[in-house]
Amino acid sequence: MGNLRIIGGAHRRRVLKFPDVPGLRPTPDRVRETLFNWLGQDLTGQTCLDLFAGSGALGLEAASRGAARVVMVERSPQVAAALKANAKLLGLGCVEVVVADALQFAASAGVPAGGFDVVFLDPPYRQGFLERLEAHLPRLLRPEGALYAEAEAPLAGLAGWTPVREGRAGQVFYHLLRQAEHDGARAA
Repeated sequence: MGNLRIIGGAHRRRVLKFPDVPGLRPTPDRVRETLFNWLGQDLTGQTCLDLFAGSGALGLEAASRGAARVVMVERSPQVAAALKANAKLLGLGCVEVVVADALQFAASAGVPAGGFDVVFLDPPYRQGFLERLEAHLPRLLRPEGALYAEAEAPLAGLAGWTPVREGRAGQVFYHLLRQAEHDGARAA
């Protein structure tokens, strides 16, 4: 079993367990701290989608910081069961775990009208997931929403979404993207 520590919000310092599954790599604490500084520490009332949930680091962190609804999509039933158990352990009724393929979910009717406020994309590397998701981004996100993406290389943008913040931690490149016409709403 792997360990995940919630770094902010109501469940700060809580340590959760997740299955030791090949390829499962939680977003490091330092990167999550930077991301939530960019987004603002309080996500009260926002809707979030963690499309490649894995350990749940991003979605559970958002829920701990007050998100009204967090949809976590995970294709592995074993990993999804751990996500559900962790959400229940923390009493996070706002978390919905969906066992599905990320691309199929992105194309499905499970997306709320108008899209999510924040979408987290931390897909397996070198499999082209970000490029394959580009066509779905307008449906997944509100026009003024924030898109967070981790990748094995720097991103120039995705389907009209341009990086407004970016960083690197070891082999991980991470980006906060917004639509060009809404980039004035970005985090300071």
